[in-house]
Amino acid sequence: MIPRMNDFGTDWALRSRRVVTPAGVRPATVLVRGEHIFAVLEHGNSRNDVPIEDVGDKYVLPGLVDSHVHINEPGRTDWEGFETATRAAAAGGITTLIDMPLNSSPVTTTVEALNAKRDAATAKLFVDCGFHGGVVPGNTKHIQPLVVEGVCGFKAFLCPSGIDEFPNVTEADLREVMPILAAAKIPLLVHAELQRTLPPGLDEWFSNNPSAYMAWLRMRPSEWEFDAIDLLIKLSRETGCHTHIVHLSASLETDDLLRSARSERLPLTVETCPHYLYFASDVIPDRDPRYKCAPPIRSSRHREHLRNLVQTGVIDTIGSDHSPAPPEIKYIQDGDLKRAWGGIASVELLLPASWTAMQDECIFAALTQRPAELCGVGNRKGAIKAGNDADLIVFDPETQFQVRSANLHHRHKDTPYEGRTLRGMVETTYLRGRRIFHKGELLGQPSGQLLKRGT
Repeated sequence: MIPRMNDFGTDWALRSRRVVTPAGVRPATVLVRGEHIFAVLEHGNSRNDVPIEDVGDKYVLPGLVDSHVHINEPGRTDWEGFETATRAAAAGGITTLIDMPLNSSPVTTTVEALNAKRDAATAKLFVDCGFHGGVVPGNTKHIQPLVVEGVCGFKAFLCPSGIDEFPNVTEADLREVMPILAAAKIPLLVHAELQRTLPPGLDEWFSNNPSAYMAWLRMRPSEWEFDAIDLLIKLSRETGCHTHIVHLSASLETDDLLRSARSERLPLTVETCPHYLYFASDVIPDRDPRYKCAPPIRSSRHREHLRNLVQTGVIDTIGSDHSPAPPEIKYIQDGDLKRAWGGIASVELLLPASWTAMQDECIFAALTQRPAELCGVGNRKGAIKAGNDADLIVFDPETQFQVRSANLHHRHKDTPYEGRTLRGMVETTYLRGRRIFHKGELLGQPSGQLLKRGT
């Protein structure tokens, strides 16, 4: 029997032989009361007066927590916005989004800009949403006020971001900010590419071959990631600041650095993205800017090594880095990789793409519990345990489907997953006890909440 999801006062239960709990995957019955998980019972336990939905062998997971999403509203809502991004999230089993501070206008580097973003999100959220603040040169005085206002983390770039209002920081900038963040016990999320001089003639070669993916790949060498991570490890060691490397792609060159930092027990964590786990540069076609992102998608050897780093826990989180843009600035028709805006649209496909790439239960913590803890919402999100929000998803790991952009919910549909067959389908999404997505259909009106770190 499927319970009525419009009645928050009714106890109900969700049962599966594969419930993903903090202690592992096991048969269980999840009892929900109102907006919260009341208890996690043995599989056969239930109350006779409680309606139960038994999903058999399908996974019951905590709602996913995507800690890396570019929603772009206000200011660039024609790229993406709160309504469309959170619709896509609900369809993909993501119940918590954390929005990045750039691509919107104004960028989230002051409390005033944060409030403008919160105002823009009001009454548009289909899932819950928190916000990262930004670190740019000269905004050190705004860091502590943003901490007080409950941002989930702070994002910085070590190379140009592509947005003039969000310039990259230097080592000197980080030395000012990282002690403040360390004292506040809040993470610094860093785009870890440190630009170095490219070989002579490379930029000219790219200009003459703007549709060649290998030209784009050579423009962002793996050494840039190595140098950036080397610097960040040094600064994390000196300041004690929790530093989170986002969208790692150069796994082969950085493996020893990351493992050494882990063995030293430094406050350093790492994210990768589904496109690095799924795609490989070996087979990316030319003239297709849908694959353009930074750092770039690298070789199949990097891909296999990234998968190993997820399996061994060196990589802590998997985030979508969802960043769509209008077709005219993606240069879809021209196939011009040099001019195209970089970014991959994928928030709705976060779980299916990751599952297809890995086929391993190790990804579940990287998509739920760990990003929730990173962003300071682990006291209510990311785990199936008593007292947490009843954010739950039913995931069928065997069902295959072909990605059709017309069926996706984010604003601009161009995605490199178009036409790909993925394994694993989100069947149902519950947000705080209410069913908001079921078998391809979004249900009800926006009911998402604004989140603050630690609340």
